[in-house]
Amino acid sequence: MKYLNFGILALSLFLSSCISDSENTQIIFERDLQRIEEFVRENPIPSVKEFSDPGLGIRIFWQEVSNSGRKAFLGDTVVVDYVGKLLNGNVFDTSIESVARENNIFNPNRPYGPFRFAFGLEPVIQGFLFGISQMEEGDKATVIMPSLYGYGRDAAQGIPSISVLMFELDYIKLKTPEDEE
Repeated sequence: MKYLNFGILALSLFLSSCISDSENTQIIFERDLQRIEEFVRENPIPSVKEFSDPGLGIRIFWQEVSNSGRKAFLGDTVVVDYVGKLLNGNVFDTSIESVARENNIFNPNRPYGPFRFAFGLEPVIQGFLFGISQMEEGDKATVIMPSLYGYGRDAAQGIPSISVLMFELDYIKLKTPEDEE
């Protein structure tokens, strides 16, 4: 009996080692897509415009469309307020002090206020960056992304490993080199 249990354990370890990291990544991605679809089906997000790319798995729901025509390009300065959430509704990060206080994540050592970054030149998670790339100055939207475009297998403060992320974005301002002329 000991040998049978050992044999089953050895066989399962062997078979699991035959699955490559890329196959594991694909399995995780497919699970994330299922979780996103289920979430959207059970929690409809009011929107005036939607974006969905099944290949990327990223979904965007606009609550407000500005039609400003001002989109960010490499090196432009983007100013955005955001609330980052898990699909269970837990807020893990925000640029808004009142939201941080309401969700017991307030940090008195952190400056709150709109997040300002050089588009494509500063480290920002891919799904956040992609969401901004689809938006125009003045838009408000909710972006839902598979873990691959968030923190992936890495856990971050308040974010478990392999977590689908959702960001509520308020694209406040865009500053381009032409704006300075």
